[in-house]
Amino acid sequence: MALSRSHRRDEINFWPGFVDALSTMLIGIVFLLSVFVLGQFFLSQELTGKDTALDRLNRQISELTDLLALERSSNRQAQENLTLLQSTLTREQGERSRVQGLLDAQASDAPAQLSETQKALESEKQLSARAQATVDLVNQQILAMRRQLAALEQALNASETKDKESQARISELGSRLNVALAQRVQELARYRSDFFGRLRQVLGTRPDIRVVGDRFVFQSEVFFDAGQAVLKPEGRGELDKLAAILVDLGREMPPDIPWILRVDGHTDNRPIRSALFPSNWSLSTARAVAVVEYLITRGLPNDRIAATGFGEFQPLDVANNDEAWRRNRRIEFKITER
Repeated sequence: MALSRSHRRDEINFWPGFVDALSTMLIGIVFLLSVFVLGQFFLSQELTGKDTALDRLNRQISELTDLLALERSSNRQAQENLTLLQSTLTREQGERSRVQGLLDAQASDAPAQLSETQKALESEKQLSARAQATVDLVNQQILAMRRQLAALEQALNASETKDKESQARISELGSRLNVALAQRVQELARYRSDFFGRLRQVLGTRPDIRVVGDRFVFQSEVFFDAGQAVLKPEGRGELDKLAAILVDLGREMPPDIPWILRVDGHTDNRPIRSALFPSNWSLSTARAVAVVEYLITRGLPNDRIAATGFGEFQPLDVANNDEAWRRNRRIEFKITER
């Protein structure tokens, strides 16, 4: 027997290492794609917000343009009124000259006629003064309109400048977001690979513990008796190993990486209706919570762990036999992002 064991140790099996490397590469690619899609989603949200602001600015510019057209129309009308008033003033001045000539020609007439003519002249003077006052008022209005036009042009220029700055800021934020996401993905992938490597060394090649994708899968029988959610002593020993690795890994990870250990409970598809667990949902969730609470007692931070129950709705094997039921009853551990 000793010779047989020695012979098995001398054999080098490269297949597990190749599978691990390929799995790790696939996990990294899938995770990178997921993070990239998430980053694009947040970037699209940011761009949508900026587009809304840009639409608002465009509406303001349109309103300012309409106001500018209205002011220009008012300016033209004021110019026409000024021209009309100037024509009226010229006509009144001519009439004044005519009256003055009549007054000079009729200087020898009766005093009554002279008084009447003087009254007419005084009335003409008052009319001329009112016309001049109206002309001055129109000039003031034209000056105010010109000032308003200048202010509107400044507002339009400021809006165009702000729009250009917003577009440049959107582009810069997108670039920074992509760089930050890529850095976080690389760091989290490195620590996840370290976690997988350490856990393999501690747990060895046990048949009831498997690696499926980016998760470590423990059969439920490792931790719980059938239909129960109370940890067995031997299950606590396995969780102690896992907790020691996670606590060490948590100290090494930078605090700004939003990692979390997700504990997923799964059952087979055979219904359960007991006083404690009316459904497989309840059983799978209770088992996940029991594992989470024990890991917290072993030093894992509360904000770095979560419990999820899937019931029988995420099977690894869809067959209805003892082997499929055994495979589907499991507890999965996955390091992911919050």
